[in-house]
Amino acid sequence: MIKKIALVFVLLLLVGCHAKKSVIVTQKDDRYNSNRNKKTTVSKPTKSITVNGTVNDYIANYKDVAMSNMKNYGIPASIILAQGILESGAGKSSLAVTANNHFGIKCHNDWKGESVLKDDDAAQECFRKYNDPAESFKDHATFLTGRNRYATLFELPKDDYEAWAKGLRLAGYATDPNYPQKLISYIESYELYQFDSQVLGKKFTLNKKKMESAPVADSQAQGEYEVQKGDTLFSIAKRFNLDIETVKQKNNMIDNSLYVGQKLRLK
Repeated sequence: MIKKIALVFVLLLLVGCHAKKSVIVTQKDDRYNSNRNKKTTVSKPTKSITVNGTVNDYIANYKDVAMSNMKNYGIPASIILAQGILESGAGKSSLAVTANNHFGIKCHNDWKGESVLKDDDAAQECFRKYNDPAESFKDHATFLTGRNRYATLFELPKDDYEAWAKGLRLAGYATDPNYPQKLISYIESYELYQFDSQVLGKKFTLNKKKMESAPVADSQAQGEYEVQKGDTLFSIAKRFNLDIETVKQKNNMIDNSLYVGQKLRLK
């Protein structure tokens, strides 16, 4: 009798242990699946962002600030927005995200505010840090109005964005020889000149200037591609079965910026 009782006790103990192990395994699998699903959910929004969408969002967010600064400081709103888009990657650059610095303005000797260090022309250069992007826009305006080398810009018509773009380059704002054309490309592709017209009280009309381009077929036959309105570095690379870094290396590009009419080597 005692042996039978002992045998039943052992069997019950074994069944209980087996049940506990099953519960542990199930919980472990649930945690793994949950984490895997979280990773998938987080990654999707990042991949869905498009360059054109980002630029349009940037314009919507800062057009009023740009027009206000045009009224107060005399800098065309189109130029302000184009510089912001180009310099900050439409608000997505590390400097814009971490320091609210949308124009790449360095500290200089007269800066008393916060700063961040970032590799640029030299290692670990000092850049201005702002509490809000609007402060960056205001500082950009006072930066241009407060330095003698930019004085000739303010003698130009406020709606002549081409002259302003070229004048910025001549005054030493940027060393990139294509800087004016990049600004002009953004202004014309996204019709930023409409905001100049609004501030000046002029009737807004579409810019009828046509950018001449070589036939795409001829350019492709020569291993070149001329950037068209709406193109991105990603879309071009995908079209020609290349990766972005390969396209950048072939064209000695340091970032993903493009401008309409730019010729890219693809072979």
